[in-house]
Amino acid sequence: MPLRMRSPLPSLEGAARWINGEPSAEELRGFPVMVHFWSISCYICHNVVDQVNGWRDRFGARGLVTISVHQPRSPEELDAAKVAADALEAMKMTQPCAIDNDHAIVERFANQFVPAYYIFNRKHELRHFQAGDKGYDRIEAALERTIAEPAEDEVLQ
Repeated sequence: MPLRMRSPLPSLEGAARWINGEPSAEELRGFPVMVHFWSISCYICHNVVDQVNGWRDRFGARGLVTISVHQPRSPEELDAAKVAADALEAMKMTQPCAIDNDHAIVERFANQFVPAYYIFNRKHELRHFQAGDKGYDRIEAALERTIAEPAEDEVLQ
């Protein structure tokens, strides 16, 4: 079943390999998170990577953690070394990136699209989902809203 609004952030375990480090649940606690699904064969993913990296950098300075997940769409996309080279060189990813060859993460998210964007608040509840290469103003607005949500300790004061 697809994730619904306020669904908890699914586990990120089960990747064949991580590039740029594997984030732990403890490291993510209290931070808004954007999970970005992409594929090496997806020309749209490559065309929009500058936008994704811009969000990573701009909103990362305000606390957003960006995590990318490579979702292979064919047996040819299972070469982890080739995916890692694409992620680091062509895509210029500096964020943690899971190479999900077994679709363990993909299945937990019930993700069917690349590119796809899942935005979770500081309590790791889904606040926005979007797929494709249109409507970036909606993603930016969702990132702004999510980052502006108060942290737990700010609510209790």
